[in-house]
Amino acid sequence: MRRDRLMVWGLALLALVVLNPGGVHAGAVKAISGAGATFPYPVYAKWASAYYRLTGIKMNYQSIGSGGGIKQIKAKTVDFGASDAPLKPKALQEAGLIQFPMIMGGVVPVINLKGIKAGQIKLSNKLMADIYLGKVKKWNDERIKKENPGMALPARNIVVVHRSDGSGTTWIFTNYLSKVSSEWKDRVGNAKAVAWPVGIGGKGNEGVASYVRRIDGSIGYVEYAYALQNHLTYVKLKNRDGNYVEPNSQTFQAAAANADWEKAEGFYMVLTNQPGSESWPITGASFILMHKVQKKPEVAKAVLKFFDWCYKNGQKMAEDLDYVPMPMKVVSLVEKTWEKEIKDEQGNPIWP
Repeated sequence: MRRDRLMVWGLALLALVVLNPGGVHAGAVKAISGAGATFPYPVYAKWASAYYRLTGIKMNYQSIGSGGGIKQIKAKTVDFGASDAPLKPKALQEAGLIQFPMIMGGVVPVINLKGIKAGQIKLSNKLMADIYLGKVKKWNDERIKKENPGMALPARNIVVVHRSDGSGTTWIFTNYLSKVSSEWKDRVGNAKAVAWPVGIGGKGNEGVASYVRRIDGSIGYVEYAYALQNHLTYVKLKNRDGNYVEPNSQTFQAAAANADWEKAEGFYMVLTNQPGSESWPITGASFILMHKVQKKPEVAKAVLKFFDWCYKNGQKMAEDLDYVPMPMKVVSLVEKTWEKEIKDEQGNPIWP
């Protein structure tokens, strides 16, 4: 009987080691927590579900917007924050934080016009800015008709929808508008929250998608996965090289192709309005924020093990949602930074 019990315990221990890539001791951490950007939420949720099935460790993520994520990580109420607006090196240093890119994807303008299918409406960068400035008020405006010859456009008011919360998606979108319109740059600017000239606000990508889905004549901006999941009609945009392109993983990859992460201090990188014939002009990366000095090193290591697993095993899941996974050479740079920068209170490295 004793031998049988030992065999059972041995098999159980073997199963735990196989299921937990961090080893038996890492199983002491049952959950990790994060909060922030809604932009990457669909892929984070998918990764978290797969990781839980594999390891039994839960990743609880609050999709509250980049502004909320930054506040929570600074207050140390979560194990990591997430932001689509990268913090500049000085801001990171002042807060004692490190940031690293986790995923790349696209922000897309979406519309609700009866009878119009995805990709049928084409808009130039300047026209997009002027719609959000409130200068172009109807869908049958001469400028829109000129961009879309032969299309029957309704004499319907354009209802502009934007984010109401502090948002990295807004940061990416307004960064793009500031690059393509000097008037937008001077009047409104680039931030996670701005004084919108016109429109109504929805909370999160979910809120914007909900408004656009319900309001005929509306236009909004959401992360691409939300457009797909909510069956929203996206527009084609004229990019920096003058070509009209559709949002998809190929055009996001084209925009990210020239990103030199090795030269990006603190991994600060902006991917909007990039050159390239196929580049989607509103492409961005989403970042993870963690404290350099960790009071609970075992929790921090569990967080890093999760993101390491995502980098190395989550690429297909990311691509299925039309995100762009980080290249492995960038992953190598990131993990070297973990080893160098993230330490316990005694100064000992937490990774690997």
